[in-house]
Amino acid sequence: MTPVTVFKGKRAAVFGLGGSGLAAAKALLAGGAEIAAWDDGEGARAKAAATGLPLSDLHGIDWRGIDALVLAPGVPLTHPQPHWTVQAAQAHGVPVIGDVELFARQRAAEAPEAPFVAVTGTNGKSTTTALTGHILAAAGRDVQVGGNLGTPILALRPPKVGRYHVIELSSYQIDLMPTLSPSVGIMLNVTPDHLDRHGTMERYAAIKARVPAGAKAAVVGVDDAFGQDMARDLAPSGKRVIAISTRGLVPFGYVAGQSHIYRVDGKDAEEVADLAGINSLRGVHNAQNAMAAFAACAVLGLDDKTIRAGLRSFPGLAHRLEQVGRSGKVLFVNDSKATNADSTARALASFQDIYWIAGGRPKSGGITSLGEYFPRIRKAYLIGEAADDFARTLQDKVACEIVGTLEHAIATAAGEAAQSPAAEPVVLLSPACASFDQFANFEARGDRFRELVRALPGLVP
Repeated sequence: MTPVTVFKGKRAAVFGLGGSGLAAAKALLAGGAEIAAWDDGEGARAKAAATGLPLSDLHGIDWRGIDALVLAPGVPLTHPQPHWTVQAAQAHGVPVIGDVELFARQRAAEAPEAPFVAVTGTNGKSTTTALTGHILAAAGRDVQVGGNLGTPILALRPPKVGRYHVIELSSYQIDLMPTLSPSVGIMLNVTPDHLDRHGTMERYAAIKARVPAGAKAAVVGVDDAFGQDMARDLAPSGKRVIAISTRGLVPFGYVAGQSHIYRVDGKDAEEVADLAGINSLRGVHNAQNAMAAFAACAVLGLDDKTIRAGLRSFPGLAHRLEQVGRSGKVLFVNDSKATNADSTARALASFQDIYWIAGGRPKSGGITSLGEYFPRIRKAYLIGEAADDFARTLQDKVACEIVGTLEHAIATAAGEAAQSPAAEPVVLLSPACASFDQFANFEARGDRFRELVRALPGLVP
């Protein structure tokens, strides 16, 4: 835990008692703050009370005595409308912040030179966070990895000189962090997502841009227009800006060609890594992730040889192109984390003969943007609320079947893939949808896929 001593003697309201909210409340108490903690859900309140956390209904508190509202990142701050606690706090001039802001203030007060890597982007941030942490840990560094990826930041060990925090940040978290100032800020890419929460693409991109803007050294993916704008806007700042591209768009920084990563300096290019044979980093999208991790670790002082060794030993992440196993020549891949079309595009680009399981709760735009990958798909098996709409998009382009459930999809896809003439047919769960119509979250969806696949006869993990 990171005790938040900067709030000692102050009073904070904490709303939203999921993982990060509970961690924030406990960290504030451990640091000597007085808190009023609440959640709209009875189940969340009961769980918090069972841990010994004191509860106070925020409907009845005197907001004039509150120094900050610590809001869970999943609670609406601006869109579709501010949550009632946000409205109450703003009416009384109370700042609204998040758990990562508490960490930032604690770090600034006690260990401002402690290495802090902040990672964001629409896609790839979890893999990049885990990969950067893995490389540093493999090099013998004291590393704490978390944030939007797994462990809440305040549940990690506190910042100190020589301890590296590598933290994934969602746009929700960044929106609650006014003093963002990491040692290295990584911004991978910006594609449409979470517009129901942020209103417009421009606002969403502006929130993402705060990570490189606030960092001492910025690593920026420039394969989309938003990233290009960020890198251009940062150029006059005098800070170190490292551009990365899978399309050869940078004269200075890192570029990827096939499986190779090059460091470029004007007309000179030096190969620094080869990703061939690293299954956990398969695909062009993972080349971008690897470049970002390579650049960040180089800024933090690791030599190329050490970084390459970390890349080779990276085991990958669950639910991100996770190779669950094989049955005969059929490979089963769990990419449940692909909750939008852009993320699924990266999975479809990684394989050739695909038996694709897709669907769930649809997001804006559906799968119309995936047309260039349709020739790679032997057949699609459609589940969840999006099934009918996806079937209309695929009509006359890709063989498809509405199967309804993941259980039916796996059983059907496994049987048909086994009859494929391809050398390595792939049954790929990459839904291009949220999971909430049939599962609690994408992890639960991926766990169920893995469970069902491992129960198949002859499956070799």
